[in-house]
Amino acid sequence: MSSSLDRARALLAAATPRRLALPERGVEIALLDFDGPGPLALAHHANGFCKGMWAEVAELLRGQLRVIAMDARGHGDSSRPEGPEAYRWHDFAADFAAVAARLAGEAGYPLALGMGHSLGGTALLGAESLAPGHFERLLLLDPVTPPPGAPAPPERAAHVEGMASKALRRRADWPSRAEARAWFEERSLFDGWRPEALDLYVLDGLRDRVDGGVELKCPAAVEAATFSQGGGVDLLSWVRGLAPPTLWLWAERGNFPVPYYEVLAASMRAARVERITTGHLIPMERPDLVADAALRLLAESP
Repeated sequence: MSSSLDRARALLAAATPRRLALPERGVEIALLDFDGPGPLALAHHANGFCKGMWAEVAELLRGQLRVIAMDARGHGDSSRPEGPEAYRWHDFAADFAAVAARLAGEAGYPLALGMGHSLGGTALLGAESLAPGHFERLLLLDPVTPPPGAPAPPERAAHVEGMASKALRRRADWPSRAEARAWFEERSLFDGWRPEALDLYVLDGLRDRVDGGVELKCPAAVEAATFSQGGGVDLLSWVRGLAPPTLWLWAERGNFPVPYYEVLAASMRAARVERITTGHLIPMERPDLVADAALRLLAESP
């Protein structure tokens, strides 16, 4: 297949969709199971995105890991609780832990790897803190990191609220997927993305409307609430003493100071930070670096 759109369609067609009801959490979580042999890995996307963004990483890991990607609450094809209070980061972490527990129970053994990007990386740390033992190793892709061990400075709070405000103004519908893709291509947010990643977003991150158009599956209000609700996370308390071997990937063109990562990693039992030359949206720019990091982490002695 020559075009990036054909390739993106094939990547998604190779996965098995399923829904996981979590009545204790009050949500249903949508999953994409990329199948194949190998131990299980569970992956969580960034705020505003969707499970399909992991498709290229999953393909590169096929045969070594069976990747299952999840949509966060309010995102993608997962259920959408009402009200901004439903998008506290503690809830994203608890959902991640509940999905991991269910999958580990089905498999009969812990998941070999948890992978989380941005919001997903922070949620992964919270999940391991809330319910230790479901993941053997953790791979964190430029996770969101409030200043460790201190209240967020005023400029950080202003930045978060600015992100929330921007999310509320984001365009949410288009006459067609082709027009949506063309619009995305002109936005700086998508600079550096692989063409396949942009097509995966258009295919999995948009839903068809009855009028023939398309719209974002993650509404602006959910993305904005997610940004706003992250300010109360005490990440240092989540990570202190965590046992699984952990690799933090710090994006040199990302959003967070590397000393934050180094302080947090040092508080864990077996963690280290690696710098990579990408922007914040690592899986969309360099899925090969993500897959390589996952395999190196798996090859290390526990």
